Amino acid sequence: MVQTTNIIKGGSFLIEDVELDRVFTPEDFTDEQKMIAQTTTDYIENEVKPVIENLEHHEFDHSVRLLKKAGELGLLAADVPEEYEGLELDKISSALIAEKMSPAGGFSITHGAHVGIGSLPIVLFGNHEQKSKYLPKLASGELIAAYALTEPGSGSDALGAKTVAKLNEAGTHYVLNGEKQWITNAGFADVFVVYAKIDGDKFTAFIVERNYPGVSVGAEEKKMGIKSSSTRTLILEDAEVPVENLLGEVGRGHVIAFNILNIGRYKLGVGTVGGSKRALELAIAYTNQRQQFKTPLSSFNLTKEKIATMASQLYASESLNYRTVGYFEDRLSQLSAEEQKDGKAIAGAIAEYAIECSIAKVFGSETLDYIADEAVQLHGGYGFMAEYEVERIYRDSRINRIFEGTNEINRLIVPGTFMKKALKGELPLLQVAQKLQEELLMLMPEEISDEPLAQEKYLVKNAKKIGVLTAGVAAQRFGAKLEAEQEVLVNIANIANQLYAMESAVIRTAKAIERDGVEKSKQKILYTEIFCQEAFAEIEKEAKETILASVDGDAGKMTLSALRKLTRSNPYNLILKKREASQKLIEAEKFIV
Repeated sequence: MVQTTNIIKGGSFLIEDVELDRVFTPEDFTDEQKMIAQTTTDYIENEVKPVIENLEHHEFDHSVRLLKKAGELGLLAADVPEEYEGLELDKISSALIAEKMSPAGGFSITHGAHVGIGSLPIVLFGNHEQKSKYLPKLASGELIAAYALTEPGSGSDALGAKTVAKLNEAGTHYVLNGEKQWITNAGFADVFVVYAKIDGDKFTAFIVERNYPGVSVGAEEKKMGIKSSSTRTLILEDAEVPVENLLGEVGRGHVIAFNILNIGRYKLGVGTVGGSKRALELAIAYTNQRQQFKTPLSSFNLTKEKIATMASQLYASESLNYRTVGYFEDRLSQLSAEEQKDGKAIAGAIAEYAIECSIAKVFGSETLDYIADEAVQLHGGYGFMAEYEVERIYRDSRINRIFEGTNEINRLIVPGTFMKKALKGELPLLQVAQKLQEELLMLMPEEISDEPLAQEKYLVKNAKKIGVLTAGVAAQRFGAKLEAEQEVLVNIANIANQLYAMESAVIRTAKAIERDGVEKSKQKILYTEIFCQEAFAEIEKEAKETILASVDGDAGKMTLSALRKLTRSNPYNLILKKREASQKLIEAEKFIV
């Protein structure tokens, strides 16, 4: 069994500190992981980018060829067990492949749907026969996978699906009827993981092959972005699926769907890191080359401010995403040898960090959108022209806030999961909240030292208290009706998002200082100072709004007074910090740390 005494609990960042050596950072990549990342980068540069324009025009024979090539390089086999001809790599390596694929835009979605939501349901929940039949061919690229959950009438409400399955009289096949909408890879996928309700009520997953009777696809969708990926409707008209292709257990399809969504969310998060790096790189290169008034755009202070802000947001996003993946690796390493072969145990280990998965998805996608938008702005009119790569990046980025559960749904998941963990006794949130209320009455201002990161560590400590305070007053005010107060829940989620990002950046930089010293860590320190000050201002705003919605009269005044005590700090001159941080970025013409 898992030794739970040494496990970092999901969501514990809100109320507990974590030792630096328990947090994985990009500086901890091994040589082997770096080699896998470079292999992926070379594959994108040499194989994919030369035909992106073809892919954008839906010439998807290239997609099939490129996936087979990726299979030859091992880039489809990272999460497939060795027993089924996969590489069974660590989760860091798998995440790195996702990050380095992302500059390929829509094709990275093709790859991600195949190796992630398409193949992983079979990896984690398939029986031995199903794994033996499908996984070797999925790992090599001989078969291409897709995932079919969404329907015309059910998006975020997956359990509202109308597709039905009925066992035939002979008991040999399930007959499926319904439509699945916006299915990535549908134009050329060989295998679909499809969800349907047996007898109209038992939500169940099936492995459906393209060549089964009654299976067809609609026309290619006309999309705003990710045009390099295929998106079609999957049509099931008396589709005959052998009974042995039922995946998992009857009526337990939601277990597969929700666990796969957790994985999809963190994979999407690390993918947005790669996209953000590419957009920033293009923006800096352009501003170095482009002149206005006989001066490079990068010499203007407003350009420097934009570049530094983009980079500090990216630093936080990269830090929290790899921290999250590191937690998976840490927890999975504590599974027994038997559990490591049990897909349900692996999925359960990842589900522990559902909060962190949602944060990674939300923070990463919004960071990419912000950086893509600013990259277009820095290109001026050229950024609006299709021949410039940032135009495609801008269009491609927008879907990430909708994929894998909208950002609104993921924001609601965060406080909802915190509350569930508190009620189950998995996180002592209520006890911490009670203790904090007593502490706030005696709270005195603290002196902040001049040591590097002293201010940032102080802000993180107080951000945790603010998070507990706001969640506590909201729970007290609304009780069981809190679920309906979606604006308040989103505020709490935003506080958690910013806090997790702040702490991730601080920990990464603190580890760097321990390893390399202050001077060599100067760029990281600047990013952390910039990000934490701006994120903390957001936390203060969200907390104030939540308190005003939750507490009236004298109690409200006292709570706001406590908030003011918690938000005292010694703010920096961020204009100068950003000018300094931008210099190395402009010189390097890429994101550097």
